[in-house]
Amino acid sequence: MQKQQGFTLIELVVVIIILGILAVTAAPKFINLQGDARASSLAGMRGAIQGANTLVYSKAALAGKESDATETLDIGSGTEDVDIAYGYVQATKDSLEEALDVTFDLGADGEATAATISDPASDWIIEEGTGSVEIWQAGAPAECSFTYTQANATTTPVLSQVPDADDC
Repeated sequence: MQKQQGFTLIELVVVIIILGILAVTAAPKFINLQGDARASSLAGMRGAIQGANTLVYSKAALAGKESDATETLDIGSGTEDVDIAYGYVQATKDSLEEALDVTFDLGADGEATAATISDPASDWIIEEGTGSVEIWQAGAPAECSFTYTQANATTTPVLSQVPDADDC
């Protein structure tokens, strides 16, 4: 009697079906890596603003400038003074750039405005409003952003939540 060599067609089909089932259940875990990365970067920027505000407020309190509506503060970064409101960083492009040592491009609706793109283009885009800014990463959808609202006479600054990876 001759020994069988190789696999039968049925065995091959069963293995392919099992691999297909594994791929269908495992693939969604790896597909949204870009969204996870964007959400994590956004959370990092949000944390940087919180940390900068803590340090700026401490320095403003030591200088006696924590109760003024508009003031400037030398944070010792070797650059221009930071504009502050009630001891915290004002919600403007220039103030955040000085406090965070980062470059923003101006934009709207998730896209940088062509006339304001820095050379080389920044990784971050900011849209200024009255007393607040919206920040998102270059190339990310408009929904993948957070808002920073500066302090006023009765409140501390407010940072909105970072969206889930599904929105990024």
